[in-house]
Amino acid sequence: MTPSQCRAARALIAWSQDHLATSSKVAKATIANFEAGKRAPYDRTLLDLRQALEAAGVEFIPENGGGAGVRLRKG
Repeated sequence: MTPSQCRAARALIAWSQDHLATSSKVAKATIANFEAGKRAPYDRTLLDLRQALEAAGVEFIPENGGGAGVRLRKG
């Protein structure tokens, strides 16, 4: 997951950094620094963030020639 994917995922589900922090059990400062490109979190931290966002209905789209992205899960 890239910083821009994280920001876009939160926007899709109207989550603040505080909400993501609570849902993922990751510190808000870690999320803010990651999204600002100031820090690369541990793999486990990225997994925690991704799982929280996926549980809320976000799908991560891999790099496939058009760039990595996010979308809402159907249905």
